[in-house]
Amino acid sequence: MRAKFKIVASAFAVSGLSGCIDMTDIGASDLNAANAPDAQARAACVRDVRGVTGNTDAVVQSSTFSEAGTEVILLVGGTGTWNCIAYQDGTTAGIMSITNEGTL
Repeated sequence: MRAKFKIVASAFAVSGLSGCIDMTDIGASDLNAANAPDAQARAACVRDVRGVTGNTDAVVQSSTFSEAGTEVILLVGGTGTWNCIAYQDGTTAGIMSITNEGTL
C-alpha cells in the first residue's frame, strides 16, 4: 500500500512540475526593454505635468500602457491628482487635474 502511495504522489509531483516555466533565460535587459515604452511615457508625463503645474513634486501613481497613448496618473504635491496621456513620439496631451474636475 505504501509503495502505491509513493508512486501516486510521485506522479502528481511530476505532473505539477511539468507546468512550470523556466524563466532563468530571461535577462534583466529583456525585462527592461519590455518596460521601456511605459517608462518613457511616465517620464514624459512627469516632465510636462511639472511644467504645467510649476511644481517639481510630481510622482507617478499609476500608468496604463497602450500603443495609442499611455495614460499616466500623477500625484502632484499640494495640488492633487493629475492625468496625462503620453505618446510614443514623446509628446503629451490631456494634462488636467482630476482632483478639481479637470481644471488647470
